[in-house]
Amino acid sequence: MGRTRKANVCRRLSRRALGFYARDAGVVQRTNLGILRALVCQESTKFKNVWTTHSKSPIAYERGRIYFDNYRCCVSSVASEPRKLYEMPKCSKSEKIEDALLWECPVGDILPDPSDYKSSLIALTAHNWLLRISATTGEVLEKIYLASYCKFRYLSWDTPQEVIAVKSAQNKGSAAARQAGTSSPVLLYLAVFRVLPFSLVGILEINKKVFENVTDATLSHGILIVMYSSGLVRLYSFQAIIEQFMQQKLDLGCACSQGGTTGTVGEAPFGIPCNVKITDSPPPLFEVSSLENAFQIGGHPWHYIITPNKKKQKGVFHICALKDNSLAKNGIQEMECCSLESDWIYFHPDASGRIIHVGPNQVKVLKLSEVENDSSQHQISEDFVIWAKREDRKENLITVTASGRVVKRNVSLLDDDPEQETFKIVDYEDELDLLSVVAVTQIDAEGKAHLDFHCNEYGTLLKSIPLVESWDVTYSHEVYFDRDLVLHIEQKPNRVFSCYVYQMVCDPGEEEEAVNRSG
Repeated sequence: MGRTRKANVCRRLSRRALGFYARDAGVVQRTNLGILRALVCQESTKFKNVWTTHSKSPIAYERGRIYFDNYRCCVSSVASEPRKLYEMPKCSKSEKIEDALLWECPVGDILPDPSDYKSSLIALTAHNWLLRISATTGEVLEKIYLASYCKFRYLSWDTPQEVIAVKSAQNKGSAAARQAGTSSPVLLYLAVFRVLPFSLVGILEINKKVFENVTDATLSHGILIVMYSSGLVRLYSFQAIIEQFMQQKLDLGCACSQGGTTGTVGEAPFGIPCNVKITDSPPPLFEVSSLENAFQIGGHPWHYIITPNKKKQKGVFHICALKDNSLAKNGIQEMECCSLESDWIYFHPDASGRIIHVGPNQVKVLKLSEVENDSSQHQISEDFVIWAKREDRKENLITVTASGRVVKRNVSLLDDDPEQETFKIVDYEDELDLLSVVAVTQIDAEGKAHLDFHCNEYGTLLKSIPLVESWDVTYSHEVYFDRDLVLHIEQKPNRVFSCYVYQMVCDPGEEEEAVNRSG
């Protein structure tokens, strides 16, 4: 047997073996997560505030890691008390990390380097370097210089854990250039890479001459989504664009000539030339008009959610079939609420095809199903509703007229009145299959919040955790529930950021009881 063929057979066998191990590990993991869920929801289990810290720069959280100082410092939140994993050397403002994504090694894949089997942080710096950093040591494992012709600013997954999109800031041009008509027609650039090992798919320009009145563009699951000032949203096949409009294929680390300049692709100062330039408007896969370009796709079969493109329709959501744009039965969803903050709606991230509609005093979980005796049409119905704990109160407004007569009028409170329990954040913990809901009530001068865990299948309240810190509704808040950890990040005025870490504490005897119940 030839060496190459033998190596391929060995690789297939090792993949197969890894597959068996992965399936066995999956069974064990599901059992362990079942035990953990029972412990988390146990009545006697508490969540204790084990650590609080403050920072002058944004704080980020990702899968058990807390990042400070623009991702320069990383703290593990997995231990009984958070501990520092690493701290990268101090750098200038131009070298700071502006955005980052956590990449985790897929089970069963054969990778070229031993370091590839450990998690990495894919980071974008202010001076246009794309870095792959060890998530445990902070060591820079790979670096790519993007370009000098634009300012790259945002990172996102096109295909989660496989393909990333690096988006530039929008090119507005100076007022003088706009007035003289000499500003660049390119609105922004999208650089697309496959990860581990890094390989370039291409850098695409979004040109205002091709996409007239374009205001923004992004990439998701192989679809180029382009938004226009009129509220129009158009979807294009990114693969078709690559095949039709790629000017030259570029490989990282290879020599390249561009505009009379020769350099190495991905190395400074040459960087990566823009090699995908659309010259004619490609045929869209789909288009729809929506207020503020709000558009979501999900469900089984595929449906989308929009708001009709009129200001008076704000807060009205239409759920339509993607195949023929037909409105689902009961597909117009409007929450009857009077509040300062608007309600929001999205497809459930648990891949059930359901829809979550959140208002100040209720969380509706809607399901999409076939209409009886008509499999071609689908309908929306309530799966369950989570209600805020409130009293039906009305305020008496007393007015004294010029003649001295006292007039009393009943005034209904706003649905998001701070003195009533109001829902602020709704999230889904996929590993424990729990919905987490943050509810806030203003008590005297300060707000108090609690995090509730609900059964994802039926909506039943299983656990409520009070947050010890006060909650100011005028601040920006993020709350993460990750297995046995709760983390609250708060942004106060003058760029002061606070982080509160809670960890699960339970009685050892009851822990054994939960294990027996799960077994």
